[in-house]
Amino acid sequence: MQDQSSPRLLSAAESRLQQNMQSLYSHHHGWLYGWLRRRLGCPHNAADLLQDIYLRVIVSGRTPPADQARPHLMQIAKGMVIDRYRRQQIEQAYLEALAQQPKGYAPSPEERAIALNVLVRICAVLDGLAPKVRETFLLSRFEGLTYGEIAERENISVATVRKYMLKAMVACFSALNDGAPVASTDSLSPAHCAEDKARQTS
Repeated sequence: MQDQSSPRLLSAAESRLQQNMQSLYSHHHGWLYGWLRRRLGCPHNAADLLQDIYLRVIVSGRTPPADQARPHLMQIAKGMVIDRYRRQQIEQAYLEALAQQPKGYAPSPEERAIALNVLVRICAVLDGLAPKVRETFLLSRFEGLTYGEIAERENISVATVRKYMLKAMVACFSALNDGAPVASTDSLSPAHCAEDKARQTS
């Protein structure tokens, strides 16, 4: 005999979530919209982000207790505002870089969107790295220093530089794979591994 209790339990849970979301929205959307509008300076952007905040709560499937609702929503809102500013800064830098490319180079809107999403992910990963790891990665990839030069500049061993670079690259590749962990360095791109080896010995 098929158990009929699961659909009823699911329906009850969905009903509670809907009621909780309605209460959460009715009690907090006013002040939250006002806060977002002051931070963003645009009512349309504030309204869009407000919906995104509540959507995130819905997707999580959990609503905070009444006494924790305001700080919970504020935490989400601050994080999303920061993400929005970061994306705008990255997009501006990307467009400036495109403007300096040869006239024949014109990526499609789809290619631009993909590249921008990749850049946003990488920047978020770099922000989450330990300061020493992040600094080591930036010195290698963006300033072109060898491992020996980084070790001397940062007053660390070359072995530590290798360890930091591995951490940074694994984190970046994991982000590019939608958060899937990189099982080993064997899964890293051969081109990147060859480039990394050249940096160590040059």
